[in-house]
Amino acid sequence: MQTADSTMSKILIVDDSAFEQRLLVDLLSEMPYKVSVAHNGLQGYHLALANHPDLILLDVRMPDMDGYTACRLLKANPATQDIPVIFLSGADADEERIMGLSIGGVDYVSKPFSPGELAARIQVHLALAQRAHGASASAAPAPANDAADSHLPASPYGVDPDAVTVAAVKRLIADNLASLPGLAEIARSVGTYREKLSQVFREQTGMTVFSFIREARIRRGEELLKDTDIDVQDIALLIGFNNAGNFATAFRERLGVTPTAYRQAIQQRRSPLN
Repeated sequence: MQTADSTMSKILIVDDSAFEQRLLVDLLSEMPYKVSVAHNGLQGYHLALANHPDLILLDVRMPDMDGYTACRLLKANPATQDIPVIFLSGADADEERIMGLSIGGVDYVSKPFSPGELAARIQVHLALAQRAHGASASAAPAPANDAADSHLPASPYGVDPDAVTVAAVKRLIADNLASLPGLAEIARSVGTYREKLSQVFREQTGMTVFSFIREARIRRGEELLKDTDIDVQDIALLIGFNNAGNFATAFRERLGVTPTAYRQAIQQRRSPLN
């Protein structure tokens, strides 16, 4: 199944089903790939950090850490964020597919899958990733050799795991301002628990999670007031406030003016008569 040929693409399979693992290994072993296997999302995340595969086949429903959580961590870590992730799942509902793609998956394949179709999708995404890597490598300046030049906190896996957790939470918050779950569910969504998340988030940002959410909502509200004509009531709902009154109160406490007054001031400054 494996070979020393360094030119072969490395595929990481993350699936808790021994049957599915064997099916995928048998399929991929007939192709020029080096294949490794993990049994849950946490093990898969650690293997990805250690081995940096060229593509990951990621199941969704797994014990200990599901595929969505693993993908959030992979995409929050600069060491693994560019690895294409193809979700494989027996759940074929639209919301499942949307979730997988919105958190960074490049594709979502339903089980039972067609071996030929999956193989084709793998080839396509490997080719796209290689093309993107080649383009970025030719455009980017040569990296510095001195590790001290890096502004990212180091660890044996490249980036401080707490920084990765916080980055994943920030992205989750930004993507779900309208309907954020509670703190315990946010913590589970990035593979930790509420008390630990509260601690590392404050250490990394100097803010509580709730303070960050409030700031993120106000910042997004500013952007929408400035750049769109969306009604204030609708903006309030889009960013997670129950009504325009609550939004106006929070906005005025933060910026000293109401959302309506803020928008009017922006419009006046942009007016050609001024």
